[in-house]
Amino acid sequence: MRGLLARRDFRRLFGTRLSAQFGDGVFQAALAGTVLFDPQRAAEPLDVAVGFAVLLLPYSLVGPFAGVLLDRWSRRQVLVWSGLVRALLVGLVAALLVGGVAGAPFSLAGLAVLSVSRFVLAALSAALPHTTDERSLVSANALSTTSGAVSALAGGGVAILLSLVVGRGDGGDAVLALCAAVPYLLASVVAAGFPRAHLGPDAASRSTALGAREVLGGLASGARYVWQHRRVATALGAITLHRVWFGLLTLMTLLLYRNTFTTSGLAAGGLTGLGEVMAAGAAGTLLAAVVTPAAVRAVGRPRWAAGVLAVGGVAQLALGAAFRPAPVLVAALVLGFLAQAVKICVDTTLQETVPDDHRGRVFSVYDALFNVSYVVALLVGAAVLPASGRSTAVLTAVAIGYLATAALLGVEWIRRRVPDDPTPDQATRRRSSSAQAAGSSLSRRTG
Repeated sequence: MRGLLARRDFRRLFGTRLSAQFGDGVFQAALAGTVLFDPQRAAEPLDVAVGFAVLLLPYSLVGPFAGVLLDRWSRRQVLVWSGLVRALLVGLVAALLVGGVAGAPFSLAGLAVLSVSRFVLAALSAALPHTTDERSLVSANALSTTSGAVSALAGGGVAILLSLVVGRGDGGDAVLALCAAVPYLLASVVAAGFPRAHLGPDAASRSTALGAREVLGGLASGARYVWQHRRVATALGAITLHRVWFGLLTLMTLLLYRNTFTTSGLAAGGLTGLGEVMAAGAAGTLLAAVVTPAAVRAVGRPRWAAGVLAVGGVAQLALGAAFRPAPVLVAALVLGFLAQAVKICVDTTLQETVPDDHRGRVFSVYDALFNVSYVVALLVGAAVLPASGRSTAVLTAVAIGYLATAALLGVEWIRRRVPDDPTPDQATRRRSSSAQAAGSSLSRRTG
């Protein structure tokens, strides 16, 4: 971590992420009182699933097309202009709140802010390899993604404290929404300190003309790249399956705390208990960020990801089957650890394996799969889960699913045994090293 933070370019990208995600936390807390932006308030499984679908699907489906732009446009410019655009959009949201405008205009404005936020996160992930060396990518991902999540939580906490001063309601929520413009603008200022080309993409992959045909062609090119490279496809397949199981557990947990758990005190039921679950998940996320870099160095990414998926799946069944608040809290901590450990491994795999001129597209496809699979899981859960949330059959299916996902990564590790598909830069370095070794051997023989 000290080595990473000693790099000026890494610190600048890290600061951009912290500012951007702090603003996301403020903005989402400002809109937490609306039905659209708080699916947890719903009591019926289908209502929860529909709420998340409306919230996640629109910009997730646009994400892969945005990825083509990330491989054509300067990512530094994307980060700078995205902060400015979000500041303007939150101003629009605040105006709609003050004017009492509801329905489609308000929903579209709010979703537009979140859409740009996902675009920024994909750009940050695609840019990260330009600010660190390959050996430090696991630690860089652990520090960046986890700190970003903590920053978003901190932004939400600050917004809640501010709400005690400005009050809730349309006027207070408008003030809180406007407060999000400050960290968004700060993120733009920090990103503006990069030279224009520093974060990629490489100049050779850019184009001044970018019409609909080029966007669709670039998207198809990214999909072909994923399909043709087993390591990338396996990583995306594993994270997609994990999000399905994660989504089913999320819906089950929401229903349990909304309709079944009624205790008070520590390990409480209701919305208080749901807050405790979120805190336990956050603790697991932080623990994964601390442990994962050392674990990966010791056993390698495929074995570590497969191991936590297998252990986590069994733990969810063992802890959740009691359907009581205290074991569910422990299960939430394990699930938070599992989710972050797998995400760090997948992020690093893509950053190492995918060449720079495809990285934005692949990360945007990743982002879409990440959210779409989650929504699909919620819709499936709405069909099979009772309103109480109690279902041993679904919990058992999730545990089996985690074990199957772990097996997928285990098979990939067994098949590899040799270095992964190299990026063009890595292949060039390897050919150069081989040529130098051959030349040295020839010199010794002729000498």
